[in-house]
Amino acid sequence: MKCIYYLTSTLKSTQDVSDDLHEVGVKDFYLHVISKDECGLKKQHIHSSNYLETLDVVRDGFIGAALGLLTGLIGISLLMYFKPFGPTVEVPTLVYAVLVGAATLFGAWEGGLAGIGEENKKLKRFHDDIAAGKYLILVYVRKHQESTVRKMMQERHADAEMVGVDSHFINPFTTVDRVSASTLSRT
Repeated sequence: MKCIYYLTSTLKSTQDVSDDLHEVGVKDFYLHVISKDECGLKKQHIHSSNYLETLDVVRDGFIGAALGLLTGLIGISLLMYFKPFGPTVEVPTLVYAVLVGAATLFGAWEGGLAGIGEENKKLKRFHDDIAAGKYLILVYVRKHQESTVRKMMQERHADAEMVGVDSHFINPFTTVDRVSASTLSRT
């Protein structure tokens, strides 16, 4: 599944794109619009984006979980080495596993909380456009739909600029490069 990014300049144009995408079989679940005009999207019944797309909760949550896991492993290593309960007390392996699990979950929670305050890294390239009042349309397509969607967008919506293609939006560690007219012919 790919995520294709389009920029439109007006709410009317975004509504037309949404309607035409529905006609070619793209359901609301696979169509999300990011805009600073959330009220306009809601009034026009255009499916807007969610927090997983606009904020860095997932990416920072994974980073926090990795740091929590590392911290937990270092912590139990220190407990095993220094034996704070005495040399004869044998701590069950389950206790160590629970401690590492708790540290990992705490790290994921903290990372997620940090991600709430951050704009999604994939959207940073489009931040100025969204701030200027444009509408970023994310269209998730399967391989068999991609050519149909691209063709329909070229034929019916010349005003909608294709600005990016991602292998899938959900992978938080990939980046999206802005594409221009010259790079579109190669993708």
